[in-house]
Amino acid sequence: MLLLPLLILFIAIVGSIYTGWATPTEAAAIGVVVALILAAFNRRLDWRMLTEALDNSVRTTSMILFIMLAASFLNFALASAGLSNQLTQLLTQLDLSPMALLLCVLALLVVLGFFIETLSMMVITLPIIAPLLFAAGFDKVWFGVVMILFVEMALITPPVGLNLYIVQASRRGKPFSDVIIGTLPFIVAMVVMAVLLILFPGIALWLPNSL
Repeated sequence: MLLLPLLILFIAIVGSIYTGWATPTEAAAIGVVVALILAAFNRRLDWRMLTEALDNSVRTTSMILFIMLAASFLNFALASAGLSNQLTQLLTQLDLSPMALLLCVLALLVVLGFFIETLSMMVITLPIIAPLLFAAGFDKVWFGVVMILFVEMALITPPVGLNLYIVQASRRGKPFSDVIIGTLPFIVAMVVMAVLLILFPGIALWLPNSL
């Protein structure tokens, strides 16, 4: 019974997205409304609770925006320094096999994901790596799936994954090690999925090819 409110909230948010009733942004609003209804049903809805919820939301959102702002500055600095052109020349001069080129690119995405926000990293790297990988024969849809998987994995990889600090900010001083330990099962699952996608590209291509 203790998990029933969480289950209802999960179904309301994820269910509305997967059924096509709402976009992720709209689903977030649905989640807020459902959470308020659940709080009222459990007789915990009062001005103090609302004030604390709004205060925590503002703090977490502000921290995320400052992180994204810093990532944007880093993105501008890297682009201004000509890093994009240097990486392109480096990968071209290495004359690697398609699989070796893919592994180098994925390793690069993981490392950059430690320090750079997702959108900024994609803006920096896609113009460089996408033409090289497509010329090596990799499918565009497949690479899009793999890239998103590795980018998201980088965001939760200890010790500097961006999302780790976002989660820690909402924990009010509790040990950061707990956050790291909590991410390990997800990292293992994502690594296994990445290996399967590389070995069996049809996992990502079956649905698009069947349409």
